[in-house]
Amino acid sequence: MLHRHVGRRAVTKSALAATAGVLLAGGTATPAAAQARGTADGITLRLPAPTGPYWTGVTTLYLVDRSRRDPLEPEIPVREVMASVFYPARTVRGCRRAPQMTAGAAADFGADGRRSHPELPASGVNWAATTTHSYTGAPADAARRRPVLLYSPGGGDARTMGTGPAEELASHGYVVVTVDHPGDACEVEFPVAMTGRDTVRPTVLRYDPRTDPGLFRTLIDTRVADLRFVIGRLEELAAGRNPDAAGRPLPEHLGRALDLRSIGVYGHSAGGTAAALAMYEDRRISAAADLEGYLDRAPDTPGGQGELYPVARYGAARPLLLLGTDGFRDRKALERSWPAVLAHSRGRACRRQLDHAAHWVFTDYAALVPQLQTAGLVTAADRAKMVGTADPAAAVPAVRHHLRSFFARHLPAH
Repeated sequence: MLHRHVGRRAVTKSALAATAGVLLAGGTATPAAAQARGTADGITLRLPAPTGPYWTGVTTLYLVDRSRRDPLEPEIPVREVMASVFYPARTVRGCRRAPQMTAGAAADFGADGRRSHPELPASGVNWAATTTHSYTGAPADAARRRPVLLYSPGGGDARTMGTGPAEELASHGYVVVTVDHPGDACEVEFPVAMTGRDTVRPTVLRYDPRTDPGLFRTLIDTRVADLRFVIGRLEELAAGRNPDAAGRPLPEHLGRALDLRSIGVYGHSAGGTAAALAMYEDRRISAAADLEGYLDRAPDTPGGQGELYPVARYGAARPLLLLGTDGFRDRKALERSWPAVLAHSRGRACRRQLDHAAHWVFTDYAALVPQLQTAGLVTAADRAKMVGTADPAAAVPAVRHHLRSFFARHLPAH
């Protein structure tokens, strides 16, 4: 098999050093390696490379749950989910690096991405040009079955903005499945037509769903159901069947690489809420990481208190990481539910914090937004609002270190 020529000890030391930079020094580390490149179509943003010993492959799954109508747009007769699977590759010879976004999704994001993130520029970026570090359809390294991690993005975000952390975990021996929640995500491109939607489906969100308790409940319940549904389709894949609803071919040996006795879930914001709740409800999930997600329902009245979710009332039965930032504008809203989880989990939950960071530091925006600022397309204030002031050379390794060390402790890949 092909491996990246990166010493494991060197990786660990560099990650710890970078983490210390963002937690203690406030962004005094060296500049990030990933830098934007200008073209006639706008600048091309670059994702930071993964640090693990494995090359990574990627494929997409189109999954259809015919037992559910779409809860956000009822004219769609079934619930559809798009997922990307990142995995250690046996070889990448003859394969091409995958784009971060499909062409249709990139075009929609370029036109409407500011709906979810008004800090982003209206023009000047070639969103379709950013490539991942993973190779489309590469054969999976099935020398051993590997733990499986599912990722649920933040409200209004697509799975594609969780590419960097997914590649990092896959390069260290995990199979990582990033899950879109259509109708919630800012854009999702499907491989086939369907009644009630276009090929690229935009978000239905037009305001903060926490201000609408009914909508917030629907979003979270849908996300939890989506995650549990995806696990079921992965069980089909591990059993040798192809769960892709369009029947598209899968990478060689992908199903044989899955160890579904070791499943973890991590998520950002609303995805963090869903990750913690999915673990509480589904015993197939052995560990979860909540990256700054609320663990109480939206309050019925402004300024009121929402009902604690069961995982906050009764505690986590399995390991749960609560990872936050000092720059989250709604940080005070976590100070009821997160301490409740810690108090009731008998040591199974832990809480960590990134300083000089803000809410979207857990996503690819941690690396991309500073590139936009350097190019003069984002102000320093908007950069701080989205990801904080920490240098991405410190912030990106810090996030990766926390996720990797948590799952290595509870779902070791080696």
